[in-house]
Amino acid sequence: MDVMYVVSNREASRVLLPLLRASRRRGTTWGCFFTDTGVEVLDDADIRGLMPCAARAVACEFSWDRFRQGHQCPVEMGSQTNHSAMAAEAKHIVSL
Repeated sequence: MDVMYVVSNREASRVLLPLLRASRRRGTTWGCFFTDTGVEVLDDADIRGLMPCAARAVACEFSWDRFRQGHQCPVEMGSQTNHSAMAAEAKHIVSL
């Protein structure tokens, strides 16, 4: 994976969306790991719509249960172990 976006803040959607669109246009392989309040970014329909383009998209299960409990998670549920594995595969990491 060329770029891994680590989304840990609910305000990240305004930056993440243009980055994901640019990555798709350039043919960059990318993935996202959503943690802490960053899981709330998945409420954005435009961001959810780009998740099928990701090499991998994972939400921290603990964070999802804490901030989005009762809602259906639109990406794979995982843990910090998934985060570590994705980081090991990524050429670049962008933390938002």
